[in-house]
Amino acid sequence: MTLEILSPENLIFKGEADAIQLPGKDGSFGILENHAPIIATLKHGVVKVTNSGQESEFEIKGGVVEVVKNKVIVLSD
Repeated sequence: MTLEILSPENLIFKGEADAIQLPGKDGSFGILENHAPIIATLKHGVVKVTNSGQESEFEIKGGVVEVVKNKVIVLSD
């Protein structure tokens, strides 16, 4: 699936991901390939991205995530 992490200043990350773990307002949750469409609010924390066994982490201050048809967009504060 494709992931974009955007802040008001710039594009933080754009690329492919096998799994994404997000700091949701109501608790941490994960996104995998073919996830159902969702929009959720995020709190301060770390977005963990796994692709081909490699893990990357990106700190966010909060924001919103949208998942539609294997495209994940994180709009961070």
